[in-house]
Formats: sequence, C-alpha cells, structure tokens
Amino acid sequence: MLVDEPVQFLDDVINGLNQEQKRLPCKYFYDARVSRLFDEICGLPEYYLTRTEQRIMDRHAEEMAAQLDAGVMLIEFGSGSSSKTRVLLDHLHDAVAYVPLDISESHLLKTSADLRLEYPYLEILPVVADFTTRFELPVSQIPPSHAAIYFPGSTVGNLEPDAARDMLGTIANILGHDGGLLIGIDLQKSPEVIEAAYNDRQGITSQFNLNVLHRVNQELHGDFDIDQFRHVAYYNSNQHRVEIYVESLKYQQINIGDFELGLGSGERILTEYSHKYTIDGFAAMAAEAGFSLHRAWTDEDEYFAVLHLVHEP
Repeated sequence: MLVDEPVQFLDDVINGLNQEQKRLPCKYFYDARVSRLFDEICGLPEYYLTRTEQRIMDRHAEEMAAQLDAGVMLIEFGSGSSSKTRVLLDHLHDAVAYVPLDISESHLLKTSADLRLEYPYLEILPVVADFTTRFELPVSQIPPSHAAIYFPGSTVGNLEPDAARDMLGTIANILGHDGGLLIGIDLQKSPEVIEAAYNDRQGITSQFNLNVLHRVNQELHGDFDIDQFRHVAYYNSNQHRVEIYVESLKYQQINIGDFELGLGSGERILTEYSHKYTIDGFAAMAAEAGFSLHRAWTDEDEYFAVLHLVHEP
C-alpha cells in the first residue's frame, strides 16, 4: 500500500461497508503477501487466464511489438512480476523506457531491480501508484516518440462498466494522439470453466480473497475473525461477470477503529467483480474514448484475447 494512503484506505473501507451491498474495494487486496499468492494462483491448473494470455504473448509478441513501433515508452498498469512483459520487451525495437506501475511497492522495486539486470540498455522507471487515480509519469532520459500502455491480465474486467469507460478515457488522455493500448480481456465462455478458475481445489484463491480482511485488521485496527468467513465466487450470466464475496458464517459484530458493523449469518461483503467480454463489445466501449481496434490476438479455444487499440480522436 502507498505510504501516504492509510486515511484513504480507511475512508474507502467505511464507505464501502456503509453501502446497501457491503463491499471492500478490490484494489486493497494487494500487498506483498497477496502478490505472492497471486503468483501461485497463476500456476493453478484451473486458472486458465494467465496461462492462456502467456501463450498468446509467446506466439504473437513479435507482431505486437511491431504494432507498438520504435521509440516507445512502454507503461504497464498493474505490473506485478512483469512476467508477460518480458516477452514483449524482448521483441521491442529501440524502446526508450519501460514504466512498471503497481500499488505494491516492495514487489515493484524488486521486480524493477531484476529487470535492470536483464535489460541494461533499457531505462526502467518504476512508479508506485494506483492506476485508478491520478499519477505523474516519470521523464525518461531519451524523449520517446510516443507512449503505449500495456494493461495485461484482464484487470480491466474488475471495473464496473462505467468505471471501465472512465479508465479508457483516462488512458486516452495519458496517451494523446496516436498512442497505443495493448490490453488483455477475458472472453465469455462456459460458466463451468469460468467458475472453476475462481474456486480452485487448493484454496489459494480463498486465501487471496480473505487477505483483504487481514489487511483491515493489521492496518486499520479491525477485529474481523477470519475463521468465521468463507470465500464465495460464482458467474452471473446475465451481467457476464464473476462476483466474489466474503461471507459471514455467523452473526458478528465487527469493529474497525471507532466504526462498528453488524453482519448477519450468511451476509456477504462484495470484494471483486471480473467482467467477461466479447472482442466486438469491448472495441465498441473503447471507441467511446476515441480508440479504434487495430489487431486482436486470441487462443485456439477463444478463452482470452489481447487487443491493440490506437487513440485516434
């Protein structure tokens, strides 16, 4: 978590828990522990998303790099361990700088140090920030000819439709004319395949989800009894999204500092959505922010897609 945001964390938690459908913002999942858990999730047999996206990147990175063109400053939202990005960096021609952006400072700085050793010719400029809020881009030593944003992992699916549109508008403002967006989206498919990805047999996703309660306890002086909650995830086919909750197993009285909260047995706190798209549907939404779809790459099962969009207002 950013060192200057504990007050914002508390405000967001209290505001979320005061809503009719109680919720905790999914951006607060992420700390060093949960970043490691997510790396474990990415290796699970049920979790097709990262494996499939990586396969698309391995097969088509050279074509993607050619689309992004030379002289680019590549900015990555939610960089994590930058595993997929390495494939892209290997194929970029004369890139000026790579700007990994992530909310988990320790994870980001370690990854950036590793990248500097792997790519000594490329300026690595990490930014600790929440990409859903305003942040300042660093200035590279060599001025780029243009900027491109890489937004992998279908993270955009965590945003509700209006927020996703706002995010695309923010990206358009950062990029300016002719800037590129390379973005991963999870595609609509069998609900059984989708639900299995969020309910793995080892329970790693459950630990990941419940970690937000640990963070509230540790950082905001909460007293959630973690053992009295369970992880719930299912696919809402009407809204084309996975809905993820923590569910109270009994009536509980929770305290977070001076804030008090009563939870009934079976009552759920929403922690995350994961929207699933069609390529045409996402392209139409991006067009509202001035983007046009230039290329789309997918896997043989059409589980996942990586899109290259260009801002052409």
